[in-house]
Amino acid sequence: MKYKLLAASILATMSTSAISATYQLTELSSLDEAKHNYVKDVSESGYIIGQSNGLYNLPIDVSYIDFTDNLIKNAYSNQENYFELIDKEITFTLDDIENNNAAATNPDAHSFMLSFLSAQANNPEYQKLANIIGYNILDGIAQEQVLFDVASVDYDGLTRSVSNNYNAVAEDGITVGWGSAPYEKTSFLPDGETEEETQFVRDFISRGVVISPSGLNVPLVPEYAEHGGLSSANGIVKTNTGYIVVGQVSTGIPVDRQENIDDNCDGEDEPVSVCIENLHRSTSSRLFDSRAIKWTLDTNLNITKTEPLGLGLTPEEDDGFAFISNALAVNSNGIVAGYSDIRDNDRSSTIRALPVYYKDGNVVEILNQEDDWTGGKSVAINENNIIVGYGIKRIEGADRLKFFYHDIASSSTVFPKDFFNSSTSVANDINDNGYIVGEGETDVFNVGARRREGFLYKIGEDAITNINDLLPCYEADGETRYGYVVAEAKVINNKNEIFGVATKTVEKTDSLGGIVRDINGEIEYESIAVPVKLSPINGTIDSCSDPETDTYERQSSSFPWYTLLLLPLVGLRRIFR
Repeated sequence: MKYKLLAASILATMSTSAISATYQLTELSSLDEAKHNYVKDVSESGYIIGQSNGLYNLPIDVSYIDFTDNLIKNAYSNQENYFELIDKEITFTLDDIENNNAAATNPDAHSFMLSFLSAQANNPEYQKLANIIGYNILDGIAQEQVLFDVASVDYDGLTRSVSNNYNAVAEDGITVGWGSAPYEKTSFLPDGETEEETQFVRDFISRGVVISPSGLNVPLVPEYAEHGGLSSANGIVKTNTGYIVVGQVSTGIPVDRQENIDDNCDGEDEPVSVCIENLHRSTSSRLFDSRAIKWTLDTNLNITKTEPLGLGLTPEEDDGFAFISNALAVNSNGIVAGYSDIRDNDRSSTIRALPVYYKDGNVVEILNQEDDWTGGKSVAINENNIIVGYGIKRIEGADRLKFFYHDIASSSTVFPKDFFNSSTSVANDINDNGYIVGEGETDVFNVGARRREGFLYKIGEDAITNINDLLPCYEADGETRYGYVVAEAKVINNKNEIFGVATKTVEKTDSLGGIVRDINGEIEYESIAVPVKLSPINGTIDSCSDPETDTYERQSSSFPWYTLLLLPLVGLRRIFR
């Protein structure tokens, strides 16, 4: 899905380093057990980790469900009505689910139960399921990496009830991430009641972990672990003596939230852990004070030092609510990129989460609040102490994300021009050569949800390049349009190899992994996410079909659309599809 040659006037303004070679795309191995697969991180030595979602065959436990309850009966009635609207025959009953194992054999029944359980996500009386897992690519084959899940006592396999965030990998394959404890089905007797209720509870909400290729798992338990506490591990770098890991830990519970716990979580009407979950889930409460943290580990993954990195403000005596800071990435110099709560310069009562870096005991704010930045994060740092991230600003009536790079040595922050003025753009990584990768909105004419595509940017060259411009127009047969669109560029190594996520069209599958057909028996198709590697190769940009024969409309130029009117038509390389 590429374009005709740009006029020389456009080529002259683009990064010659970025377009002097095309890129060859290779689809990486992914898990067959899931529909969508994504690259998360890649080390310079070639270790690759990823995440998958849309798991097939998620296990449904129906043993505890009262199928005469109006909650599930009404959900089934709504499903019947929906099927009637789309002229589809319903092929299961609630009795089939309860007594005939329909949820494991009938894709419509399985999908119905997943939808029903999702609607009850905050109801502790129903099973909890999560469909995101981590994986390693070892010897070219994707293999699941279990963080905290365990074998279920109610059905075969893992509980599939845990959060999995698989985040970063070191040069020798040591990885970090964070996840939740698995849910356990228990019986609970509310105060004053005579009949027990089924409740799903867990020991902690989030816990960081360090994992070795040999299978050693080292949980990163926060010093403040009341009610399980919180911790996460987001970045890792190998050193001469071991490893530096960065993330976040809980440090306490603020006064206002402790009062909520004292008033509500007495264990009489519901388990204490369920009450804690409800308080934590409230977006307005922030149950735990949390701080950015740096752990030092030796070569055997023993923690030798724990260093709190601080907060970008000083809490006042009457602040009864929680404050947070977080560390997302670290380089071998020990400088850490992340974000922190910071007070608004004009209104001290307004708190914003803004990009910062942590160095020599200081929390350094990156963006100038006077420029109307209201939020953001710094997400990666290279060995030259250059940080990339994004800021958030109100542009053309909506909050937009804009990518930046910050040079610590010069204390300069630059927001390069991206695809167009109101395009949201996010930087994900930077290599030591000064190349930045990320993704940005390319759909300039859409005021709603906009398509995103991966970009490549070189520091010092004022141009952003859509990575899809550097790929072939056609498959090997010379006629079939190229089947991949790079939606996210996640990692770039020092060979300028890019790792990311592309979309491609495949036969549609249901939640049990079977092929979906429409009411006429025809196979349906859908777009899925796949992990990819893009390798620079010598060559030239492909010349593509004329605009008249192109049917895929897209806008990904870093130039305003009206500048095309100033160019000779015969000189166009890029076209709108």
